[in-house]
Amino acid sequence: MNYRSYILRLFFRVLLLVGLILGLAYFIQNNKTTYVVIISLGILYVLANTYSFVKRRFVAMDDFFEAVKYRDFSRWFPEDRGPKDIRFLYTGFNEINRTIKEINTKNQAQYVYLQKILEMVDIGIIAYNLETGNVLWSNDSFGEILDIPSFKNIRFVESRKPKLFNTIFETYHREPNSISIALQNESIKILISDTVFQVDDDAFKLVVIQDIDNTLNKNESESWKKLLSVMTHEIMNSIAPISSLADTLQKSVQHAIEHPKKNTLELDDLNSGIKTVKNRSEGLLKFAKTYRSLSKVTNLNLQRIKVSQLFENIRLLMEPSIKAKNIDVEFKITGPKLELDIDIHLIEQVLINLILNAIDACVHKDDAKIKVLASQTANRDIILKVYDNGSGIPQDILENIFVPFFTSKTTGSGIGLSLCKQIMLLHKGKIMVKSEEHQGSVFSLVF
Repeated sequence: MNYRSYILRLFFRVLLLVGLILGLAYFIQNNKTTYVVIISLGILYVLANTYSFVKRRFVAMDDFFEAVKYRDFSRWFPEDRGPKDIRFLYTGFNEINRTIKEINTKNQAQYVYLQKILEMVDIGIIAYNLETGNVLWSNDSFGEILDIPSFKNIRFVESRKPKLFNTIFETYHREPNSISIALQNESIKILISDTVFQVDDDAFKLVVIQDIDNTLNKNESESWKKLLSVMTHEIMNSIAPISSLADTLQKSVQHAIEHPKKNTLELDDLNSGIKTVKNRSEGLLKFAKTYRSLSKVTNLNLQRIKVSQLFENIRLLMEPSIKAKNIDVEFKITGPKLELDIDIHLIEQVLINLILNAIDACVHKDDAKIKVLASQTANRDIILKVYDNGSGIPQDILENIFVPFFTSKTTGSGIGLSLCKQIMLLHKGKIMVKSEEHQGSVFSLVF
């Protein structure tokens, strides 16, 4: 039963009622008592039927709206009994209930999913009503970082730790801010930020905190583990053969001392062994110096310099050795007024490392070319590029080239590109690479 059919049925009843009333007036005027009684009964029946017809529809709608008012979407309206127009109405109500229940189920699943994610992170999160102080939501990490139990209103913290309450809840931190807070047995440094949001007529504040000390300690611990692992591996690789060779030489000398007639000391072998120990020891010292070079670059001596002057310095230094290897070199600047605020000595070192790598990549190339380019992007970033058409870098090792001590060269230390990356990070820039095997490479320094 649709709305138009309902209107037609109602119109028919009204029309019939009007007809009966006109007939009643006619028979009253003509003193037809019998007909007057019959028509009067007909009018009463039609009135009762029309009232029932309209009432049952409004009662059904009132029941549905009452359920909506109290959010009772579990109610089921019978679709298999009652008048046809009401069954059609009940079908529509049940369809609405099904849709709302599905939406609620999906929203509940998303809420639980989001809640589980936020519970798993080690960042403290709390949202509370600004006026009442009632906590809308908080994860366990928030209480663990601040060393406080779970609470339902932020006044709980105010009554026990007023200073902490003022720092966390009363002070606004629009931008992420690093602060120190005193707990019972220690002082910790946290990163805190907050924001205010509106839900209907209520204002809420969302506060996010992170234990910086704990994060730094974890990262530092992992870094030390990796460092010690690399150092142990490299040192053991050097010490094991040194120890073995020294033991062999010591036994030879000992036998020559104890039985000089039976065991003649071969001075050439002794000299060769000592030379090997010396070379390996020097390699170990070089390895230690390499580690030191990674850690000593921490401060910058910034000065404004034109890119043209930087390129001229590099050209005078590198061009003779590049051309001596029959490699064409080109320095090109798009925009002669380009300037950089850099530590010139460090950036020169970066460019020298990249150019030396380019030379190595082009050593077996007949038409070898190296280009050192400078340009400025639309968003005013300045990019220095070192291009070569050499052997390129295999894709399987491309992602590891900036890892300390990783090298594909037999004579490389694996420290050059790591040092370049550290220097660029100190300049708040970045170093990027694009390379195709047998096609060449492009290293980009972005300032």
